[in-house]
Amino acid sequence: MNEQIAKYFQRGFTNDEILALLAESHGIIISKRTLERILHKNRLWRRKNKTEVEEVAAFIQAQLENSGQSHGYRWMHQKCWMNGIVTDRETVRLLLRLLDGEGVDLRSRRRLRRRVYHSRGPNYVWHIDGYDKLKPFGIAISGCIDGFSRSVIWLEAYKTNNDPRVIAGYYMDAVIQHGGCPDRVRLDLGTENVHVAQMHRFLHFSDSDSETDHVTFGASTGNQRVERWWLILRSQCVQYWIDLFDKLREDGHFSDSFLDKSLVQFCFLHIIQEELNEVALAWNDHRIRPVHNSRSPHGRPSFMYALPDIYGARDCLQHVNMEKVEACLEECVFKDFPCDEDVFHLCVELMAEHALGFTNDVFDTVDLYVQLRQLMLAQLETLP
Repeated sequence: MNEQIAKYFQRGFTNDEILALLAESHGIIISKRTLERILHKNRLWRRKNKTEVEEVAAFIQAQLENSGQSHGYRWMHQKCWMNGIVTDRETVRLLLRLLDGEGVDLRSRRRLRRRVYHSRGPNYVWHIDGYDKLKPFGIAISGCIDGFSRSVIWLEAYKTNNDPRVIAGYYMDAVIQHGGCPDRVRLDLGTENVHVAQMHRFLHFSDSDSETDHVTFGASTGNQRVERWWLILRSQCVQYWIDLFDKLREDGHFSDSFLDKSLVQFCFLHIIQEELNEVALAWNDHRIRPVHNSRSPHGRPSFMYALPDIYGARDCLQHVNMEKVEACLEECVFKDFPCDEDVFHLCVELMAEHALGFTNDVFDTVDLYVQLRQLMLAQLETLP
């Protein structure tokens, strides 16, 4: 129990939210006073023993050197908590103003228009879509958002998001992880979604429900939940990578060739996937503010997904037959090599021969990419 309490505390949940999650997700019912005693015993304080301002500033400065330069103070505050840094939101806001005043001004000018959206509860509709802004560099992203809670169901980077069997693999992984499928899926009109649509109908099919179609197709512009999420993803993560790869192109290290895209996939895919995982976690645990004239609930996506009763909704998850799941899995393709298999093996050989290695540092990875590219181009020049 103490471990679960510490985990929820470090994710930034309030005491009332922790109590509700313990009761609903773990069957643990304790009083608020007992929770406060446990937090005190484990030195989990929100106001006492705060992290030194210098350490908070150093963390923020490190984030600003990478894609964190796109974060607002609420998002940055959430990342502080995720990394064990105890501070308040106002301190983060002031530090961001001091360290990145220009970025704060740019973000404050942003204006959004929101359309009215309503969902019956979590797992009523999953919105699935592909994101192609990094595709010119060889990185394809697929995402899925729960319509009610706006919780990210999956966010995957790979060498393709056009293979319907790969998208189906993401879908079936999510079905297994959540213990069922949503009532409906919302898809764009594209061949990459054909397998997901067929599998979703197959998992739902029964004699009593054979007349109901649980798949909705439509234009990408109408898939508003996931389309809105792509704006968040670009501002908080992807724009940094677009700028980085554009700089490689300007410096003559990227030419849109098959080899260059394969090398980007080989060198950067694992870092981008780790960052996508972090972005999804930060989004799911951040607090969505109320919006005027909106019927959508507000709060933390992960909390709204786990406890819909508090918002007057219900979990619409549909339990599935495991034999059907096994049949679907046979038609799926799951991630294997990050790039072309031949390029992958050649990169591994070159890294071993020249004592090169992977790191999670972006600039070290850029150096690795440039070195591998030079070595491969040199080998190609020696070919008859």
